[in-house]
Amino acid sequence: MKLSVIIPCFNASDTIAVQLEALTNQYWSESWEVIISDNGSADETVVIAEQYKDKLPNLRVVDSSGRRGAAYARNVGALAAAGEVFAFCDADDEVAPGWVAAMGEALSKFDFVACKREYEKLNEPWALKYRDLSQQEGLQDYIHPPYLPHASGSTLGVRRSVHEAVGGFDETMLRLQDTDYCWRIQLTGTELHFVPDAVVHYRYRQTIEDHYLQSRLWGEYRVLLYKKYRPRGMPKLSWQEGIKGWLVLLKRLPRLLSQEGRVKWVRLFGQRVGRLHGCIKYRVLAP
Repeated sequence: MKLSVIIPCFNASDTIAVQLEALTNQYWSESWEVIISDNGSADETVVIAEQYKDKLPNLRVVDSSGRRGAAYARNVGALAAAGEVFAFCDADDEVAPGWVAAMGEALSKFDFVACKREYEKLNEPWALKYRDLSQQEGLQDYIHPPYLPHASGSTLGVRRSVHEAVGGFDETMLRLQDTDYCWRIQLTGTELHFVPDAVVHYRYRQTIEDHYLQSRLWGEYRVLLYKKYRPRGMPKLSWQEGIKGWLVLLKRLPRLLSQEGRVKWVRLFGQRVGRLHGCIKYRVLAP
């Protein structure tokens, strides 16, 4: 087996059929398989996945319910995979035509790659106004503070030997484990390459509550990343930057009157609350 497509999932019955249907329309001259790593779904996720075994003969469903989290699910999927190289995608996104071939070909040249994200197909027009539409022209930049480039876990491709050399994804991180994974691999000397010909249609969160929770957890785990990578060359943050972040929130309060402004404010507020919680939890000053 040349390539293993690994899909971590948890209660994805509303979306997984879209992703699997997209995979049935993929063609590549080499052999490839699909691994569904189920993280303990209580809905019809596994039933739906099993129904695609006729359309995707090399599809397997593996149980990754032993520990909650996408990192664990991806690692279990990788352990079960037969491929020399892995391509990760998510159950709530949709790979575009040619994605498997483009990822497979890229991984025949490079050890670590990330594909392009597209946003319009799976999101309402209003939803595209409140987020940075990242990873369309290149890798994502990390800016608070500036550090190595990274990419979403649902867009990554990697050689098995590289994945195993770093011990896979960090299963203790419920968020930003993909950023951590990208950095650990790059710090071993392996470059992350952007593959614009491989495209995944990316789905955003659908409610304000979900946006707040996501942003709060991102804020918390950014503090953990700061603590972890500060000794490895990440620039130091100043307390003045933290104060500036809270002042920006206050200045943007009038924007709560519009839907776009409300979502942006809630996301920013969630990040600030998460960073504060992270500073206390991890005992580090990372404003």
